[in-house]
Amino acid sequence: MKSLPRTEATPLVRTDFSDQAAWQALRTAVTTPDDDDCLADVHIVDDRAYSELTTEQVISLAPAKSLLIVADKAALSTPEMPLLVVLVTKKGHSELRVTAAELASIENNISIANMDWEEFTEAADDDGVFRGF
Repeated sequence: MKSLPRTEATPLVRTDFSDQAAWQALRTAVTTPDDDDCLADVHIVDDRAYSELTTEQVISLAPAKSLLIVADKAALSTPEMPLLVVLVTKKGHSELRVTAAELASIENNISIANMDWEEFTEAADDDGVFRGF
């Protein structure tokens, strides 16, 4: 399996290639600054080599300690675009869905250790999606 590109930015890995229009809408959403002029620092990985990979397969391609964002079928099939954010540690991994509109909040704060992962998971709605504080 092809390794993920090494980058300082957080990789946003596309694993679903079924809807190009939805993918373009998601790309626009995550590359447009929010109302506070914040933008997630992501490296977009748009490569069919990662098509249909499971979360575990994507994690296996990542460094031991990292933050990953997965644009899977669930993210591309609903208007909120709930991306899968994965925190990978030496002890395992944790997952959380976050709307594209709130991606900068979690990516910026987790990548610089300004906030704890638990602050976001505890603020997620009952369906497991973080929509903001």
